[in-house]
Amino acid sequence: MFVLLPLPALVWWLVPAYRTTSSAVRMPFFQEMADAAGEKPAPGGVRLRSNWLQRLLMPLLWVLLLIAAARPVYVEAPVTRDMPARDLLLAIDLSQSMSERDFIDAATGERMDRLSAVKHVVADFIAKRKGDRIGLVAFGDAAYPQAPLTLDHDSVLMLLDAMRIGMAGPRTALGDAIGLAVKLMQDTPAQEKVLVLLTDGNDTASAIPPQQAARIAKRHGIVVHTIGIGDPDTQGEDKVDLDALARIAKTTGGRAFHALGREQDLAAVYADIDKLTPEKIKREIYRPQREFYWVPLALAVSILTLYHVLAYLAALLRAPRRASMEEAEA
Repeated sequence: MFVLLPLPALVWWLVPAYRTTSSAVRMPFFQEMADAAGEKPAPGGVRLRSNWLQRLLMPLLWVLLLIAAARPVYVEAPVTRDMPARDLLLAIDLSQSMSERDFIDAATGERMDRLSAVKHVVADFIAKRKGDRIGLVAFGDAAYPQAPLTLDHDSVLMLLDAMRIGMAGPRTALGDAIGLAVKLMQDTPAQEKVLVLLTDGNDTASAIPPQQAARIAKRHGIVVHTIGIGDPDTQGEDKVDLDALARIAKTTGGRAFHALGREQDLAAVYADIDKLTPEKIKREIYRPQREFYWVPLALAVSILTLYHVLAYLAALLRAPRRASMEEAEA
């Protein structure tokens, strides 16, 4: 914009002055008529002349307008904003078999049901993941979103505490839980997507086979870590299928874990997962900017307005003086 600084001088130098003409009747005795009437004729051609104040103000106004057009900006100190770089879903089995009291409380030594042990350990795990968006999936006869992916971990902990055995049905829909996780994370912008799948039984109610769901998860870039809890020697539908969980994890590039009936074992599993997926934060640096184009623009408008006000007042002061001089001449 400052390249345009010499533009007014170039226009004054190269562009011819603006002139207007009007028709007139030539009268060789016009001066005699004016003298007889006692009038002083004005010149036939009028040329507008600028005063010293205009010559001073015009370059100043031009410079101020160019400064405004150049948009001066004040760049403030950088602001760093931490953004989550990972989405983490925790899928928890709420089938009836989670009521088995085969876990021992590390603090009291008393027996507790499997879901209570899971809640204690998962709550500690969530508390450490301040930089991740975390969500919950509950599954039994079918899979349901219990908590959406969010940075509001306090709300996630409240919804975790609200989970109850059997609230999703008595059976285990393992494949549906993976499928729901894919649906919840497929459109998220996170760089990494992780599903931690915890169950104490094998798949008995899924509409989609777990292995097929694992392949779909891999296509969407989701890593699945599986945790099997309970005794693998148990007979019947409640027996945890560790081989199936291992295949699911291997398909997606995850790890398969097994926790026995102690809370410390389950806590160690989540500690291993914490090491596999360390907290990852994407930092964005933003520098706020403040526009100041309005300062020279407002100054130019104010100066121009003040000039015209002063010129108008000067004209009002000159008018009575001119009238008195004309009366004196008459």
